[in-house]
Parts: sequence; structure tokens; C-alpha cells
Amino acid sequence: MKALVETIAKALVDDPSLVVTAEETEEDTLIIKLTVAKEDMGRIIGKEGRTAKAIRTILNAVSTKDNKKAVLKIVE
Repeated sequence: MKALVETIAKALVDDPSLVVTAEETEEDTLIIKLTVAKEDMGRIIGKEGRTAKAIRTILNAVSTKDNKKAVLKIVE
């Protein structure tokens, strides 16, 4: 799931070398933290958060298929 989020983010931003993802586990939830360059933050969030919501929807679909729970946190 980490690789999926990283691949999507790298396709959206201007500088893919600055995309960093990290995984953490809290209780039974997988937390994926996404960090991008400050200039690319708008591309990841999108208008009214639509792009971020779409990434979260894809992540939710994949995690549900694996009977897990995953959350995406976009970090500055």
C-alpha cells in the first residue's frame, strides 16, 4: 500500500525525488504518511481536496480487499 501511494504521488508532482512515504501501525490501523515538496502540496491535495480524497478512496479499496484498515496522512 505504501508503494501504491508513492507511485500515485510521484505521478502527480513536479519533483518526484522529494516524495517520501512512511508506514506506521497504530493498534489495527496502518498509517501511511506522505511528504512532498511544499510547492507540490497543492497538486496532492487538489481543488477542495478532491485529489487527496481520490487517493484515500483507492487506498481504502485496497486495504478493504486485504481486510485491513489504512489511513493516509499528508505531512508538510
